[in-house]
Amino acid sequence: MLDTLRAFFADSRLARWGLLAGGALLVLALVGFGGWTWYQSQQGQGAAALAAAVELAQKALVPGATPELRAQAAQALEAVIAQHPRYAGLPEAAYRLGNVRYDAREYAAARGAYQVALAKGATAAIRLLAASGIGYTWEAEKDYAKAQTAFEAALAGLGPKDFLYEGLLLDIARTQEFGGRRDAALETYRRLLNDVPDSRRADDIRTRIASQQSTPK
Repeated sequence: MLDTLRAFFADSRLARWGLLAGGALLVLALVGFGGWTWYQSQQGQGAAALAAAVELAQKALVPGATPELRAQAAQALEAVIAQHPRYAGLPEAAYRLGNVRYDAREYAAARGAYQVALAKGATAAIRLLAASGIGYTWEAEKDYAKAQTAFEAALAGLGPKDFLYEGLLLDIARTQEFGGRRDAALETYRRLLNDVPDSRRADDIRTRIASQQSTPK
């Protein structure tokens, strides 16, 4: 009889622990589902906000757009960044904000936006475009040394077949040329012809080389 009671209570404890464990797993599953649902909701809200902001930004970048329209576009993109910090598309919002600021000739603000895009994990084309955008802001301010450094950073790791490789080499050569570094510019132009022999800009590049070579030091 005593053995039977002991077996009964042992079975009861096992059943109780089984129920507790099952309940805990159910709670975890519900929490996980709730977290996933919340995340998806946040992503959806961010995407909707970005879509509206992008529409404004596209209108703001049309030639002849008013300063007021550019300001509205910038505010809408800034709101996406501020109100949806976990949104996966945040780097694109920052990049587009940089474009709007650049178009308004607010070069320091544009540079800051491009840097945010990189800091927030921009990848692929957005990363390259934001990195090169930093170079364009320095070039617009006629700081050719910093522009060259930014373009070189954007070029790092790219090969002749990669997106923007040719354009970035041209950017580097141009900033070297404008910055008074003729020999370095000539070397970069020649590198471009060697790396991309079928470039559509080959004739223009050869013209630049001839012009640099004919200019007295």
